[in-house]
Amino acid sequence: MTKSRGEPSSSQKVQEATRALSTLRDSLTVLSMPYVLQGTAAASDKATLIRDQLGDYILPRLASLDAPLLVVVGGSTGAGKSTLVSSLVRRHVARVSAIRPTTRRPLLLHAPTDAAWFDTDRVLGSLSRLRVDPDAPASPPTDHTPRELELRSCQELPEGLAIVDAPDVDSVVEDNRDLAATLLAGADLWIFVTTAARYADAIPWEHLRAAAQRHITTAIVLDRVPAGAESEVEADLRRRLAASGLGEAPVFAIPETPLDDDGFLPESCVSPVRQWLGALASDAAARQDIAHRSLTGAIDAVLAQSELLAVELDSQEAEYAELRRAATSEHDEALERVIEATEDGSMLHGEVLARWQEFVGTGDLFRSLEVQVGRVRDRVTSLLRGRPAPAKRVEQAIGSSLVELLVAESQRACLATERSWRRAGTSQQALNRALAEVPSQTGLEVVAAALVHDWQRQVLTLVRSEGSDKRLTARLLSLGVNGAGVVLMILVFAHTGGLTGGEVGIAGGTAILAQRVLEAVFGDQAMRGMTKRAREDLSERATALFANQAKCFTDALPLPTPSADTLREQLRACQEAATSLRVLPAAHGRRTAGRRAR
Repeated sequence: MTKSRGEPSSSQKVQEATRALSTLRDSLTVLSMPYVLQGTAAASDKATLIRDQLGDYILPRLASLDAPLLVVVGGSTGAGKSTLVSSLVRRHVARVSAIRPTTRRPLLLHAPTDAAWFDTDRVLGSLSRLRVDPDAPASPPTDHTPRELELRSCQELPEGLAIVDAPDVDSVVEDNRDLAATLLAGADLWIFVTTAARYADAIPWEHLRAAAQRHITTAIVLDRVPAGAESEVEADLRRRLAASGLGEAPVFAIPETPLDDDGFLPESCVSPVRQWLGALASDAAARQDIAHRSLTGAIDAVLAQSELLAVELDSQEAEYAELRRAATSEHDEALERVIEATEDGSMLHGEVLARWQEFVGTGDLFRSLEVQVGRVRDRVTSLLRGRPAPAKRVEQAIGSSLVELLVAESQRACLATERSWRRAGTSQQALNRALAEVPSQTGLEVVAAALVHDWQRQVLTLVRSEGSDKRLTARLLSLGVNGAGVVLMILVFAHTGGLTGGEVGIAGGTAILAQRVLEAVFGDQAMRGMTKRAREDLSERATALFANQAKCFTDALPLPTPSADTLREQLRACQEAATSLRVLPAAHGRRTAGRRAR
């Protein structure tokens, strides 16, 4: 069938798939899920397996569909995997031990002419390589599981097929299980070894169902079948295989039998397995078909599993947003309390009110306000002339009260954020980083004092600027810039919503007095404009203070990487590429493989 106009060539399809899958692998390499949620550990393990499968199998196989088939021999503890491998090649290449668990590096056997395919990290790149002399004895067990692949050429193996002896899938050693999973994920074909006594175990069937989902060609070796039970056991096994989607998997039953004088299984037991493998090795089209089906199945499985990673990234991003919201909302509320305190009259009591009364005097002045408000301008100007020292004390009292308020609310917001993050319990590291950046109480006092000082200076600058008009100079001079500034500061705090009882009357009188003073000097419109600008300036400075402290927390929060949306975009690109690969002609793989092998 000829290719339609505009349809991508096989080479283009492979290139597009390679780019998309490489991008996905790169994203999983830098994957970060920093928040400890219920599914985080499982998702992290899944991401590692997916990343390794992309690098160990999918991308290498995509680049060379005609490379030798990688046959992984896996199965249950003590099922006889190593004995089977040695018996297939009639050489003691895999050491058998009666002590469990047996821990050693996995062994890869290949034909001498296929060595170039495996000396590099083309396949199973997450494992280091160790080339062993073909005639060297089998490697002994070790006290740890190295992520290392032992390479050994073997004259008895046909060209086009390599065999890996993998650790037990149900080993009590976690590293063994992880390594077995890595090897099985990198296989083109599985030979699963179990026994008549253990073929129904749960863990092996998890791997077999995964093989079915990946469309991996799988053969079952049923070892140590008691005499007379062959039909019954094999029939039950085949029924289970069919139910798991592996109804076409060949089953090779090996009866309970002693090893021969050389320590191998009898030739009659292993020759059917050897012949089956030899037939595959000799048929290039069959090998490529197996490789292609395994490749597309592996890609489909990877994409399905990666969708679960995107869901976990959704949860990670939601947790990031929630922790960030907790920090910002606590500081926003603290800012609101500060602004409210500076606008509801609550600042006009205690030391501030005492110094203000000292500054202006109260009795006669308040009485005059009640009965002769119209005379207040002359009275106030006369009262305040030449009294800089009391004005300074009012300014200091205002400053101290503001600093105390800002520090208290800053600490309150910090403690509330800390409690919220500790309750979440999802990122202790982020909390530690944040608390290391938040200023201490002493530091807060310094920062708040500088803020208040700068604001008070700006108030005086505002007064000075407003009074630069020559018509206002005489009135302003009679009051003094500091005196007028203090009055303006008082007026900023002059609402009475936060006071009760007698305080309302006092503060209310204070507000009227301050207002009349500034009206006397600057006029009503200017007075209102100055008060608004002074309030806005204080609000902006307080906003910056709390924003900076909130930033200590929010900057400590790591962002999950990549974003869930980014990952889903990458998965869509991979899915499109995978769809096109399902009709990939076999010829491309043969040409690519020939070039790489040479």
